[in-house]
Amino acid sequence: MATGRRVARVAELIKREVSQMLMSDIRDERVGAGMVSVTDVNVSGDLQHAKIFVSIYGSDAIRKSTMDGLKAASGFVRSELGQRVRLRRTPEVVFVEDRSFEKGMQVLSLLHQLERERKEQEPT
Repeated sequence: MATGRRVARVAELIKREVSQMLMSDIRDERVGAGMVSVTDVNVSGDLQHAKIFVSIYGSDAIRKSTMDGLKAASGFVRSELGQRVRLRRTPEVVFVEDRSFEKGMQVLSLLHQLERERKEQEPT
């Protein structure tokens, strides 16, 4: 088992490298259809598995298409990581859609709406 500090360092390195790949190396049109950014990477304690959380900007169809493209490119991403990152074994890569930003925007919108309604009901 790797230490917590090493796991965090490997996760940050994978995040940086995959972000770079998304910008310049992955040629699949489906991945380029929506704006994609890596939000987080979770690496298992034995450094054998990596969950890469991505945020995708666009419609539901674009999100689905982009996720399909990322899943198809996971083998390429893993092989590139093997060349760029010096590890005994390259972790298995799984892409997971992260919708936390979207949910956060919905919560902020509801809070602003409640504040407007409260101000309208206040006696002047």
